[in-house]
Amino acid sequence: MVQKTKAKRGRPRAYDPGTALARATNAFWQVGFAATSLDDLSGATKMNRPSLYGAFGDKRALYAKTLNLYRERSRRAMKEALGGDDTLREALQRVYHSALSFYLPGSAKPRGCFMITTAVPEAARDPDVQAALAEGLREIEEAFAARIRLAQAQGELGKTVDPAMLAKLASAALYYLGIHARAGEARSMLEAFIEATVDLICSSPGTGG
Repeated sequence: MVQKTKAKRGRPRAYDPGTALARATNAFWQVGFAATSLDDLSGATKMNRPSLYGAFGDKRALYAKTLNLYRERSRRAMKEALGGDDTLREALQRVYHSALSFYLPGSAKPRGCFMITTAVPEAARDPDVQAALAEGLREIEEAFAARIRLAQAQGELGKTVDPAMLAKLASAALYYLGIHARAGEARSMLEAFIEATVDLICSSPGTGG
């Protein structure tokens, strides 16, 4: 009698890395790095502690991965919002309104900017987080500066405008939205701030029109 043997199959992965990171991001986003416990992360990701450590390392390593993930998504969002053939005014409005929709997600609690909310408090005690935060802020500023230089080259802004300084102003406005959204400021007030900011940038002294 011949005994049949079952074909061996590879052991299935018990978790989806993308889903787990997204859930961990939301957990850190709610209360910050320090106040998020391993039990919180385990519950959010549906993974026990050994599985968490095996997949992502310790809590700080997991946080670093969520921060890098957020920065990557922010880069893509900025590139998409600032791209195209629209005017500078339209591009800036798209950036700010897209960010505001992200910071104030409908009926959910206001969450603001993940990088500002979670990385700023940790930057003082963790050089790696400080470096990631600095690089993230620099990327945002450079994206604005590149788009402003293009607008200047196309005659939307005058030759005396300093793209680097306007980029700092544009970036500061984005951080304002993130902080004040987290603090619960009304959407209508933040939308009014967006319009005032775009008007200020697009009608700066030295603009072409």
